Amino acid sequence: MSTAPAIDIDVQGFWADPYPVLAHFRAEAPIAFVPQLGATVLTRRDDIFVCEKNVEVFSSHQPQGLMNRLMGHNLMRKDGEDHQAERRAMFPAVSPKTVKTHWTALFQTHADRIIDALPASGTAEFCRELALPFSAECLKSITGLTNVRFEDMNAWSQAMIDGISNYHGDLEVEARCHAATAAIDYAIDERAPTLAAEPDLSLLGVLLASGMPMESVRANVKLAISGGQNEPRDAVAGTVWALLTHPDQLALARAGAVTWLQVFEEYARWIAPIGMSPRRVAQPAQYSGVDFETDDRVFLMFGSANRDERHFAHPDSFDVRRDTSKSIAFGAGPHFCAGAFASRAMVADVALPTIFRRFRGLRLRHDEPVRIGGWAFRGLLNLPVAWDGIAPAGA
Repeated sequence: MSTAPAIDIDVQGFWADPYPVLAHFRAEAPIAFVPQLGATVLTRRDDIFVCEKNVEVFSSHQPQGLMNRLMGHNLMRKDGEDHQAERRAMFPAVSPKTVKTHWTALFQTHADRIIDALPASGTAEFCRELALPFSAECLKSITGLTNVRFEDMNAWSQAMIDGISNYHGDLEVEARCHAATAAIDYAIDERAPTLAAEPDLSLLGVLLASGMPMESVRANVKLAISGGQNEPRDAVAGTVWALLTHPDQLALARAGAVTWLQVFEEYARWIAPIGMSPRRVAQPAQYSGVDFETDDRVFLMFGSANRDERHFAHPDSFDVRRDTSKSIAFGAGPHFCAGAFASRAMVADVALPTIFRRFRGLRLRHDEPVRIGGWAFRGLLNLPVAWDGIAPAGA
């Protein structure tokens, strides 16, 4: 293991609220070995920004890693040309042009249909009844797996997320992940003949058309589901919660003083839906006075980087006027999130303006507390809301 100082954490407390611990690490031990995680964590923004790009040492290729074993060898766990080749094959499905000209209108259709199904006035658990189905319906379209239910898409994503963060080896968690990946393979097999004969702009369609080996097609579709469901789902619900609890900042967005994209980018900085990205040390190296050995596990703590006091004043505060250009919520370097453009369109171009335009009197309910959790993946667990009316679509 690395020579970084060893610091113990309370895992349950870290899951509930990692930010005080991460702030302590940034101040006292920005590179530290955490026995409970079996990994050396990097917590300062500049260290992560540098090391994420140094793939010769801090490699994404992890043959024995949980993601490879449970989901297959996808582009996230490859470096260099192997990574770039699969990224190029995926690009036509998620390019800025495709998102703008093809997906955004479909995202809007999904959002309006889901809102139209809600009562004209009433209450809801927002995560379950709006953010979850919206994200999943969009993901069904993007992946090409329109033959499944949105509930399946969400359950599969959660099972894989739980599986690849199952560092304690819970056998039940692993079994749920295997069941999810088997179900995804079945859905792919059901759709593949149609999309091979008539390719479209879905992820499965473009990957099949690229000639990518089927094993890699399966792995990359699973990758898209694992992150493409929880990130927009959690960002939509979380940003709505942030704005409802900061009415002055909601007023800025409504008035056009800031854009919805600024709002989304600040939320993703403040509570990064993906708080950590793992790396494997590929060769002995030294960085910032710490010696690393081959096969050391390293966690790049994005959730900490985005609250680094060296770059963000009052980093624990939600401020939509903030300059977020130093945020690395979507990663940096060659592994910058391939789905970032689609995610921004879903949340900033469609979900947020539609929700705050159509729901009249949208507000939090106080009959149950809002709960939030996670450190590798972090998001709201519930969001009880009420509203007084729903404006027509397009109004």
